[in-house]
Amino acid sequence: MVLKRNYSNGYYEKMAFWNNMKDLAKIYAFTCWLFLSVYADEHNHRYEKNDEVVLWMNTVGPYHNRQETYGYFSLPFCTGAKGSINHYHETLGEALQGVELEFSGLDIEYMQNVPFTPYCEIFLNEEKQKAFIYAVKNHYWYQMYIDDLPIWGIVGDVDEENKVYSIWTHKKFDIGYNGDRIVDINLTSQNKMPLTLNTKIKFTYEVNWKQSDIRFEDRFDKYLDPTFFQHRIHWFSIFNSFMMVIFLVGLVSMILMRTLRKDYARYSKDDDLEDLERDLGDEYGWKQVHGDVFRPPPHGLLFCSLIGTGYQITLVTLSVITFAILGDLYTERGSLLSTTIFVYSITSPVNGYFGSSLYSQMGGKKWIKQMIVSAFLIPVLVCGTAFFINFIAMYYHASRAIPFGTMIAVLCICFFVILPLTMVGTVLGRNLSGQPDYPCRINAVPRPIPEKKWYMDPLVIIMLGGILPFGSIFIEMYFIFTSFWAYKIYYVYGFMLLVFFILIIVTMCVTIVCTYFLLNAEDYRWQWTSFLSAGSTSIYVYLYSIYYFFFKTKMYGLFQTAFYFEYMALFSLALGIMCGTLGYMGSSIFVQKIYATVKID
Repeated sequence: MVLKRNYSNGYYEKMAFWNNMKDLAKIYAFTCWLFLSVYADEHNHRYEKNDEVVLWMNTVGPYHNRQETYGYFSLPFCTGAKGSINHYHETLGEALQGVELEFSGLDIEYMQNVPFTPYCEIFLNEEKQKAFIYAVKNHYWYQMYIDDLPIWGIVGDVDEENKVYSIWTHKKFDIGYNGDRIVDINLTSQNKMPLTLNTKIKFTYEVNWKQSDIRFEDRFDKYLDPTFFQHRIHWFSIFNSFMMVIFLVGLVSMILMRTLRKDYARYSKDDDLEDLERDLGDEYGWKQVHGDVFRPPPHGLLFCSLIGTGYQITLVTLSVITFAILGDLYTERGSLLSTTIFVYSITSPVNGYFGSSLYSQMGGKKWIKQMIVSAFLIPVLVCGTAFFINFIAMYYHASRAIPFGTMIAVLCICFFVILPLTMVGTVLGRNLSGQPDYPCRINAVPRPIPEKKWYMDPLVIIMLGGILPFGSIFIEMYFIFTSFWAYKIYYVYGFMLLVFFILIIVTMCVTIVCTYFLLNAEDYRWQWTSFLSAGSTSIYVYLYSIYYFFFKTKMYGLFQTAFYFEYMALFSLALGIMCGTLGYMGSSIFVQKIYATVKID
């Protein structure tokens, strides 16, 4: 009886447990359904009739200073009567780009027209009048979002003759829909009201829904500018760069092959001579530095860290361009920046692998220090620049000021993602390819470097080495700058990918030629020279950015100027590290090949 009673109790306990689990499963399913029903509009871009459509107010700022942005309600605008909102989603990319979405308070429902309706009213005192007049004087624009579609509008207008400042008080939204999706939005600003002191200004809006034939996949096409990006000048620049690549590759192949063939013949003839005849002969050329050409360069730790970082930047650039081609990243706020951060983080092993393997081949012993420098070289530069800009943004109370929580998130990514992954790559690089495999032995005593012509000096080679690579990307830089610093959405990533490959080929070809001339002058300091000659492309890019700022833009003010030149310096430096790595990679392969072919006594 006792056993039976115990068995029965256990049975009923199990049945009660499973019944409870079923109840929990039902609750969980209901919660998921409720969660999805709450988030089933702006996130999947599908609506049913009378569903809430959210109008987000983003930023406001001077038209000519795109990066000088402030919260929309930093101006004395007022909100609508609706005070609650269902949800708001913010990504890391949005936070870093200064996106500050605030609910407008306007009541908009899917497929429900709204007639001319007042939604708020302000009393224009002296403080508010000055704020609006300053905004109108500086051509302030504001940005809004509906269903992730951006909308731009101007704050006001000025009558230059009578010096009368006015603001637009009526927003008319014409929203196109196709089935259960929003595919088009147009804003018309109406009812210009003068900024008269101690008067009341009433803000109104109306919404008109219209059936549209635009496909949801094509709804961003109206924001693109094919007449600008696909202009024949753009096509001509691509064709010109491609022809330059063909010419340069052919020229390099012809010169180097013919010259190297003569060198090989001369060196083979010298090998057949007796020692006394060889000593009396006139020996010169790159073979004479075979005992020093693989000597580790000075500041090897920094050099290897730059090379590892360059490999990572190259892979990140290629990956992000590919993702942008496949995924149309320009259609989502902050998605391009978020993707870049994610790709850079997960490719950290590439940095550690190539940097540590090269450092180990050069006989470096401080591998932990080298790993830390490689891991934090770019993050420190980026965070240092952003930290400096952040002080100016905080002084201006601009939306570009990075929140403290976002800073902590970035630091966590650096310490808990980038550093461990770089360590994994470092361990693999040291163990798998850390042993030197040079075709020539290294002399114990460095060979003296003979005097040479001024144009063979490494400094001259460095300055001239970046001209052709810059020429191959010159036109594309204009389109990239215009899309970033003006109101253009860059979407021709196919062009960018082609220009990227052209840059790789041109950089390698030019650097190989520079390395050959340097070694032929019996100067074995080719590592830093090849890196810097290719990296000097960044100098010309930065000089072009200075020209672009003064002659192609109308930017003004401390904030915008500091923002522009700081981030252009950062961009140029990253480009220089990438090009320098490509140049060193091509030169390294070239040097390995020519010295492995020649018989060295």
